[in-house]
Amino acid sequence: MAGWNYFNYFTEIEEYFWKKRGAHLLVSPLDWAIMEAWQTAGVPLEAVLKGIDKAFESYQRSRRGAGKPLKSLAYCTDAVLEAAEEQRDAAAGSAPKSGGRAAAAETFSREEIRKYFAKNIAKLREATAVNVAQNPEMAALLTDIARSLETSVTRLDVPGKLDLEDLERRLTILDEKINAALTSHAPDETMLKIRREVDGQLAAYRRKMKTEQLALIERQYVQKRLLEEFGLPRLSLFHLA
Repeated sequence: MAGWNYFNYFTEIEEYFWKKRGAHLLVSPLDWAIMEAWQTAGVPLEAVLKGIDKAFESYQRSRRGAGKPLKSLAYCTDAVLEAAEEQRDAAAGSAPKSGGRAAAAETFSREEIRKYFAKNIAKLREATAVNVAQNPEMAALLTDIARSLETSVTRLDVPGKLDLEDLERRLTILDEKINAALTSHAPDETMLKIRREVDGQLAAYRRKMKTEQLALIERQYVQKRLLEEFGLPRLSLFHLA
């Protein structure tokens, strides 16, 4: 895992899954929700990749694997969590390793982050304009978040080493505010449509997933789809990669 950096989590998993599957296909909203659930739960990248390997080996030995490609990361969830548990057990009592978040400092240039922020501020402004008439509360919140993001841009001009970890904390808070607002203000029909989507996509995997796994994946899926419905971006640096 040498050379891996903290903010390439999604990109590394996506590309690894493409290679294992043998097809460069778009990752589905469900797959993104699963990756975000792993990231939120703190599953290390190395454990995810090992789990994907085990899941593919198991799938190829099964009857389902005869001539049919493995289509979704949902099949890998148990194997990934088992790999994460094995890694935690192996690391118990050992000295902490360097890397991880500490390696984030050199991940992105200030100019890359500045462009990323500018793009997200523009999207927030567009969504504010769309919502200002029908949903003024939502529009006001989006305006405040855009201003907070503009304030974060000024931190890029501070001399010295850029603290990406602290910047990520601030962006996570803004993401959480957006998610809470969307859940509160989304029309019932929109929520119903999204719930039907996730139920349909998870139907084939419910029996093999634990309750807490399902709850986390469902929540991530709903959040992602609400952002798409309202035309809003994710602000976390994880999505810059």
